[in-house]
Amino acid sequence: MDQYAVVGHPVSHSKSPQIHAMFAEQTRQAISYSAIEAPLDDFEGVVTTFFQRGGKGLNVTVPFKEQAWSMCNVLSDRARLAGAVNTLYLDQYGKLCGDNTDGYGLVNDLIQQGICLSGKNILIIGAGGAVKGVIQPILNEAPASLTLANRTKSKADELVSVFAKQGSISSLAFEQLSKPFDLVINGTSASLGGQLPDISSAIFSVETVAYDMMYAKGDTVFNVWAKRNGVHTALDGLGMLVEQAAEAFFIWRGVRPKTRDIIQVLRAATA
Repeated sequence: MDQYAVVGHPVSHSKSPQIHAMFAEQTRQAISYSAIEAPLDDFEGVVTTFFQRGGKGLNVTVPFKEQAWSMCNVLSDRARLAGAVNTLYLDQYGKLCGDNTDGYGLVNDLIQQGICLSGKNILIIGAGGAVKGVIQPILNEAPASLTLANRTKSKADELVSVFAKQGSISSLAFEQLSKPFDLVINGTSASLGGQLPDISSAIFSVETVAYDMMYAKGDTVFNVWAKRNGVHTALDGLGMLVEQAAEAFFIWRGVRPKTRDIIQVLRAATA
């Protein structure tokens, strides 16, 4: 049976084994998928050992996505631009290949929920690893503008310089945010700690769609805040999690799982 796993630190909370088990059952693929907690100082050793023992593919989660990127012999275009990798596998020559499916997961989740990105003014809050992977797929949808806002504006500036040739992208500091956007994406991990980004609620209007890349039982803190400020549509990142996993599964197995029923199962479990 082909072996797959997710690697992170910590990783015990990961839903990836459950998600990929449902994918395998649905598509009748004979695979085993586990969770591996790698020591912070030996991620490379864990990856090397996994593949030496015949493993077929790895998902990579925090805090190792950038380190995975640096290990790869071959990078997909989206991984190269993102500077981060969440999907690893060996090609026919035994070379370590890396891809990034996070942006695909985000965009596909939005599209599946009827949210159009084309021609929209989009704000992403944050400039860390989670944000890097979603910029190019969003720009591919031809928004009117994409604005990155970060507490330290220089970090957002760095990302703008990387993606400037890919579409209309700019940066602002938190204190410069003063008008509403069509779509606001929280790419910070603040919700995990019950915190909010230190920004003005002027980013919201009744027409705004709010999207938190994190998820929780019920609404995230960010989405509660958005609703209190007039937002009618507030979505979390559970769908993104499943969609990015489905893209990784497709890369590995050549078959694309159906995701919406699986998202509903996971949603019911977190209600």
